[in-house]
Amino acid sequence: MTTQTHDAGLPLLGCIEAGGTKFVLGVATGPDTVLRTARVATTRPDETIGAALDFFRTAAADFGAFAAFGIASFGPVDLDPRSSGWGRIGDTPKEGWRDADIAGPFGQAFDCPVGFDTDVNGAILAEHLWGAARGTDVAVYVTVGTGIGGGALVAGRPVHGLRHPEMGHMLPRRHPDDRDFAGICPFHGDCLEGLASGPAIIARWGASLSELPEGHVGRTIIADYLAQLVVAQHAILSPQRIVFGGGVLATPGLLDLVRARAEVLAAGYFGDGGDGLIVAPGLGDRAGLLGALALAQRARR
Repeated sequence: MTTQTHDAGLPLLGCIEAGGTKFVLGVATGPDTVLRTARVATTRPDETIGAALDFFRTAAADFGAFAAFGIASFGPVDLDPRSSGWGRIGDTPKEGWRDADIAGPFGQAFDCPVGFDTDVNGAILAEHLWGAARGTDVAVYVTVGTGIGGGALVAGRPVHGLRHPEMGHMLPRRHPDDRDFAGICPFHGDCLEGLASGPAIIARWGASLSELPEGHVGRTIIADYLAQLVVAQHAILSPQRIVFGGGVLATPGLLDLVRARAEVLAAGYFGDGGDGLIVAPGLGDRAGLLGALALAQRARR
């Protein structure tokens, strides 16, 4: 846990990056003033949410009342404010979390508005405000780790629709050297997440991508699948910036391989975005928590 001092004249915002393996909790007044942070393991909903509530109750006793909360959550989630399921987890493969109410307990406990969105929509919102997507009208954030998710921002607003983007579940063309692996997605088998997420890489080659030797065909295969996602983004949204984050992208040289392969697959058709099109997060591993901050700021307006 980390703590800073609080300027009592600034509104206090609760920030929650609700991930499938951990919840990152923050108390902040702005992107450069995160007063206190903590991490809670994602176990059962009652345990994890209960521990988060305890953290924020202690923070309220120390700093004062919260003006709003922002929650950037793993999904799928219900984002329709007209729905009785708003703020809840949907058909997740994570055991015990289907239909879990994420947003409700915080609004009820602290009597304040709650901003709620996907973790990747929150991340692209934060990158647009303070990071690598500043100055863009259309931008995408993709995380490649335990799963693959993507959030999109158009004219400064995260994209919602029937539900929200599920970029990790697009169906890529199979790489010619990757025909035999069935994929691990429980819903679609060999969708992008089923082929290129961290667990899919380990299931196929017995090691993470960064642990595979330089020149291993796995790096070429994963770069090809992620480049197909880039081309799909070109075709559908024409983004000015595509931000790639997540643990798999920490593999040395992978982002360069994705750029090179995407250029080949695009065949010059979509225009030249240059070196600034496909980038690493400007906010690093803070994008998720600052995404929750951005959602809290919007909820307070």
